[in-house]
Amino acid sequence: MVPQATYHVSYLRWSAQWLIFIGILFLSHRSPVMAQRSVAHAWNEVALEAVRHDFARPTVHARNLFHLSAAMYDAWAVYDEVARPYFLGHTRGGMTIDFDDGLVYRTEDNLANQQEALSFAAYRLLKHRFKYSPGASYSTHLMDSLMIHLGYDTLLVDTDYGQSPAMLGNYIAEQIIAFGYQDGSHEAYDYQNLFYLPGHSYLDGTIDPVYPGNPNLKDPNRWQPIRFGSFIDQSGNPIPTEVPEFLGAEWGMVTPFSLEEKDKSIHRRNGVEYWVYHDPGPPPYLTTGMDSVSEFYRWNFVQVLNYSSQLDAEDDEWWDISPKGFGNRQEYPEDMESYKSYYEQANQGVHGPGHRINPSTGKSYESQWVRKGDYTRVLAEFWADGPDSETPPGHWFTILNTVNDHPFSTRKLGGVGESRSALEWDVLSYFALGGAMHDAAIAAWSIKGWYDYIRPLSAIRYMADQGQSSDSSLSNYHPHGLPLIPGLIEVISDGDSLVQARDSVGLVGTLKIKTWRGHNLDYIPDSKTSTAGVGWIPAGEWWSYQRSTFVTPPFAGYVSGHSTFSRAAAELMTALTGDPFFPGGMGVFKAEKNNFLLFEQGPTQDIELQWATYVDASDQTSLSRIWGGIHPPADDMVGRKIGEKIGKQAYQNSLNYIEGSLGSYVSDGTSSANVPEPDLAIYPNPVAQGEAVKLVSTSGRLDGTLELYSILGQRLLSTELEQSPFYHIPTHQLASGVYYLLLRTPTKIYSLRFTVVI
Repeated sequence: MVPQATYHVSYLRWSAQWLIFIGILFLSHRSPVMAQRSVAHAWNEVALEAVRHDFARPTVHARNLFHLSAAMYDAWAVYDEVARPYFLGHTRGGMTIDFDDGLVYRTEDNLANQQEALSFAAYRLLKHRFKYSPGASYSTHLMDSLMIHLGYDTLLVDTDYGQSPAMLGNYIAEQIIAFGYQDGSHEAYDYQNLFYLPGHSYLDGTIDPVYPGNPNLKDPNRWQPIRFGSFIDQSGNPIPTEVPEFLGAEWGMVTPFSLEEKDKSIHRRNGVEYWVYHDPGPPPYLTTGMDSVSEFYRWNFVQVLNYSSQLDAEDDEWWDISPKGFGNRQEYPEDMESYKSYYEQANQGVHGPGHRINPSTGKSYESQWVRKGDYTRVLAEFWADGPDSETPPGHWFTILNTVNDHPFSTRKLGGVGESRSALEWDVLSYFALGGAMHDAAIAAWSIKGWYDYIRPLSAIRYMADQGQSSDSSLSNYHPHGLPLIPGLIEVISDGDSLVQARDSVGLVGTLKIKTWRGHNLDYIPDSKTSTAGVGWIPAGEWWSYQRSTFVTPPFAGYVSGHSTFSRAAAELMTALTGDPFFPGGMGVFKAEKNNFLLFEQGPTQDIELQWATYVDASDQTSLSRIWGGIHPPADDMVGRKIGEKIGKQAYQNSLNYIEGSLGSYVSDGTSSANVPEPDLAIYPNPVAQGEAVKLVSTSGRLDGTLELYSILGQRLLSTELEQSPFYHIPTHQLASGVYYLLLRTPTKIYSLRFTVVI
């Protein structure tokens, strides 16, 4: 029997003891898999566990996983005869990281040098990045335990890399930490947006999904903040706010890995620049008329309702979800009509022509017939990555680790040449995948921040409030309403069972939809023994298939991050391994009967999610977000296409370093002009009202446009600086509070914050 890449249902719910065993005893010879695992694999597992116990921030953790991967790669590359470091000796995002290879301490034991330098680099960086995590004590214990097991002295903090590999690792971490404070991520401000403002006021523009409808929505095309009685993020962490802010609206400003200047468009809103990579153009908007764009808008969100109607545990329709019945898509939609064909077929169980033969066994794939409602519900929850989420970027690292552990993995770069050692292969594959995930986050969130597009929860409830858009002769007609579709969206009449059940004539004339019925306690009194099922509910009470304390992510929909991450990872892993297929011809995730779903009972049978190729898994990920009620098709397909470009681009860029040929590749998204960058300082901070704030360049010059903003994003000052060593900002007209300075230089944008006190 050919082994398959298999994921166990408990992989998202590891205990601390099991994780420590996996992470620390990678050198043990108690099992064949353990014997193959490298020190890089161990640090990656510790990082993934730290992510699971941190706030669920896909952008932040894509960056963390990339910086960790690059730190381990640099520590390894210094001692390799061919490879060249990524950070060391290069300028990234305006910061030059000095490095003299001739000073490096070396011994004859190259492997020991690499493991030591790599471990110290990973340890220092992870300790820094997760020190304020809600799970910091747990994660720090894992990091300390691994170092102790390896026999390294955690008290060694020197960075003189001429003295030992450990100090080289400390130096690498020190430089990446410093780089992280000026890479555009706003790490110093806990990754908060500095200038973005939502299209709806946090006071009167929010939606509270506990109550029917969406009466506060002002613009049906822009993202709407969600109000929760208690908000628990995708990792299960309670967030101390009723209205979570937009995560990463300015992430397009972050220094990327392989994205280039030619990939970038610059837009402006409220006097603020938004950098957008691989700009796909706007999503479909809802206008005042009945034009084709509005029709496409309505169709997109109606498709979410169509998919939601497929979440019934008792549905007797059965689908073949094996590679024989799923996958192998060769063409993807480009226009409205082809979108309709693609997504409507998928909702009917047609997921591609499938694969006839397993290339690893030479035999036919076996069919796996399961209840449609089991497949759709498991799919929605599995790819949602939660709770205990390592977020989508981390999920693909988990998949990569499973692939790398497989006995049929050859560890040949691009599928050719000599097989690499476990350490070398892990380091190289993490570096390449990390770069792809980081760029996918930057591209997807740059689009989210600029287009600021609405989520299904807001759009569907808003349209339900307006009425129906099919028949202008009826009293409940509105061009912004939902279209009437028999069996899916209908008008509630006098004798309707909903009116009788609720004893409410106020429902007459409003709309109802046949869908997953949501989190009403009448439907799910006990999540372990009951299911909501599919049935008719008032349209204004529609829920996405997510936890009631999460419902929808706190950032715009367009484009889908899951689609972008997953397709980028699939393309990267295809190029990396030189094979589009999972080892053994199939990847498998097992979900046990009544032991997988978390907010309702299920599935009703043991089922396996099965994928022949990485792209098949990626396509399934994308569709899962529609069944989960998180994205309409318009968010999905453009994300897939952008992810495809990023995966290929990231792999090629990683080869520039792995193979030691850097050429003229520009990989930080900035101009390649050799312009020295200023080192900025601001003082006093805080400053008493009436005193001047002094902005100083320690490198001797300030050059560019200096702008002053209030915390609400109002621009209060704009002036041109030319070769100035410092600049004074008067504060006598400023109220007490927080203010931001933006310095736009020829190659990047700097942001600094100061506080005025009275």
